[in-house]
Amino acid sequence: MASNIHPSAVVEPGAELGLDVEVGPYCFVGARAKIGDRTKLGPHVVVDGVTTIGTDNLIVGQANLGGPPQDLSYKNQPTELRIGDRNTIREFVTINRGTVKGGGLTRVGSDCLLMACSHVAHDCEVNDRVILANCALLAGHVYVGKGANISGACAAHHFVTIGDFAYIGGMTRINQDVPPFMVYEGHQARVRNVNQVGLERAGFSKEDVEALKHAFRVIYRSGEPRSRTLGELRADATSRPVVLQLVDALENTEAGRKGRHRESLREQFAKLGAERILGEVRV
Repeated sequence: MASNIHPSAVVEPGAELGLDVEVGPYCFVGARAKIGDRTKLGPHVVVDGVTTIGTDNLIVGQANLGGPPQDLSYKNQPTELRIGDRNTIREFVTINRGTVKGGGLTRVGSDCLLMACSHVAHDCEVNDRVILANCALLAGHVYVGKGANISGACAAHHFVTIGDFAYIGGMTRINQDVPPFMVYEGHQARVRNVNQVGLERAGFSKEDVEALKHAFRVIYRSGEPRSRTLGELRADATSRPVVLQLVDALENTEAGRKGRHRESLREQFAKLGAERILGEVRV
């Protein structure tokens, strides 16, 4: 079946629409946009820039996808936004395309829920099954692991990493990396416990949950230096993969700057962006 485009919508020549795409009233779809099969755009949705959207997405009215990054260094380069499949993107959500210095690409995975008024800034990487609640804000270059749940009115500092299946309590200021599998909230924010409810809902085994609870007690409640506890967990032959993933994340944070691992990767991002967008090879 051909796409269903409302008469008031503007779809510029060059835009690529898959089968059964619905474009609602007063939408704008730019010339470099690609929209996959069965994706639905509600009223007043804007899809701009070099933006690729996968299949079976529901994008509710007034969302703005692929707009230029809110970064003074941006000079209208053809940076990208890529969105996967089966996402629900609600009212007034904004997702900006990348910058050259940040790698040139903003990416949202599949099966995500982005609630009303949430924001994904330039060069973010949001993995599968992520929930951004109302007014959750991601600054530039933020990485969000799969299955993470970020509650309402949270704000993540640029270059922060939020680990897999982490849960962020409402109105939390996220200025440092958040370990995977943990509950993180408060003022000042800190790790509170294992995200047991989220892990059980996601199908983690009882053994994995118990191992993470043990690791939490060792790392956050023993009073021993962080380097010692992480070393002991890594050296323990019985440590499960989820515990080793937690150890890796904490060690990366320690190796980063200001509690943010991705701060130490700025030069790599800039090199990647120059190669991808400008065709420059930097040594």
